[in-house]
Amino acid sequence: MLTLLLLAQAVAGPPSPDRERWEVCVETATGDPQAGIAEAERWRVAGGGFLAQQCLGMAYARQARWLSAAGAFEAAARAAEAARDVRAAKYWAQAGNSWLASGSFVQARAALDAALAAGSLTGLELGEAHLDRARARVAAGDLAGARTDLDRAVVDAAADPMAWLLSATLARRMGDIPLAQRHIARVLDMAGDDASVQLEAGNIAATARDEAAARAAWEKAVQLAPGSPAAAAARTALRQFEGE
Repeated sequence: MLTLLLLAQAVAGPPSPDRERWEVCVETATGDPQAGIAEAERWRVAGGGFLAQQCLGMAYARQARWLSAAGAFEAAARAAEAARDVRAAKYWAQAGNSWLASGSFVQARAALDAALAAGSLTGLELGEAHLDRARARVAAGDLAGARTDLDRAVVDAAADPMAWLLSATLARRMGDIPLAQRHIARVLDMAGDDASVQLEAGNIAATARDEAAARAAWEKAVQLAPGSPAAAAARTALRQFEGE
């Protein structure tokens, strides 16, 4: 969801006669999604084109209706492509993010491929698209491809702790422990109060055979969010020390 919100901030593009209506539509979509859906549909029927479709996607996303959101963003992307509007890449990236949220990894990869192939994404948007494609690639078992995407993500989306966390996790899975240690150190500085970060820090320490660091990180994960899935995984990992 964070990626969607970041992309939405820059997706309106330059001023146009429809800019004011777009802003009103997105504000409605984020504040009252059901009203946003109604407004976006009215605008779409009245000829709102890809701006109306993108607003519709935002409204669906706010309701966590990810399949509907992905469909609306893809419709926006295709309409923008037909109009030769550079915002098509942003819409493809939003579609990819929504497909990921729905667990539809094949569709996510296709949408993100389209977003990146356009060549118009820059900065954070480019980094987030690579990050999302890495997630789709991991789900498909393409770890080498995911590594390439994450190497870009930690440069262009360096301010996003998730980029560093996923990079560290993948490095551990691929056996590159020095890289995993460097990247988990970065994310600990950025988001050390996140239980999932502490869980992965423990996993990396355990793989490096640093028992004390692993135990400390897993215990921290449990303390930070006792009822979370990360805490449950940390408790399971800590059981190996029972009886010592």
